[in-house]
Amino acid sequence: MATHLDLEEQEQLDQLKSFWKQYGNLITWVLIAVLGAYAAWNGWNWWQRDQAVKAGAMYDELDRAAQAGDADKAGRVFADMRERFPRTAFTAQGALLAARTQFDKGQIDNARATLAWVAENAGEAEIQTVARLRLAGALLDEKKFDEALKQLDAATAKEFEALVADRRGDILLAQGKKDEARAAYASAWKGMDARVEYRRLIDAKLTALGAAPEPASPAASAAAGQ
Repeated sequence: MATHLDLEEQEQLDQLKSFWKQYGNLITWVLIAVLGAYAAWNGWNWWQRDQAVKAGAMYDELDRAAQAGDADKAGRVFADMRERFPRTAFTAQGALLAARTQFDKGQIDNARATLAWVAENAGEAEIQTVARLRLAGALLDEKKFDEALKQLDAATAKEFEALVADRRGDILLAQGKKDEARAAYASAWKGMDARVEYRRLIDAKLTALGAAPEPASPAASAAAGQ
């Protein structure tokens, strides 16, 4: 009986050796690939968390500089963040904050360059669109109308469509294109929630162009308020 079991075990062992000889290398490499991918995934997540923590600390420093009105320091901190952590949300948000501080302190060229970086490099379309809206406003002030309109053409976040249309109306009106400006303002007015206070300003722009929106019916007003 023992001999029979020994023979069976030997046969199984021989089969296992044969199997391993044929497929052992393949199995080993598959395991290495799987374990390597798992380690890389963990490492990537750790790296992202580490980057976010460090970028967050720098954002706090930038925020303090902005609150103090120190545009030079805000610009330096943002430049450091851009160099070290270009892909984090903190860096994109920090750029918007730095640009506002630079504008407030009259550093128009620096602010425009900061916004241009966000518009091209931010990971979220919403942040890119905010940057393009602000950049379009700056270009409008400088009467660079075509460049401003190009920025709006690239502003794609649906949540900001009404504001983009409103800014487009401002640029077209500055160009003397009243009919096109009126159409842009009308689009902005229709696209903006009636409960948003800014809609009143768009209403005033349309009224000034002789195209005051018709007041909503009581039923429509009640529905908008729900």
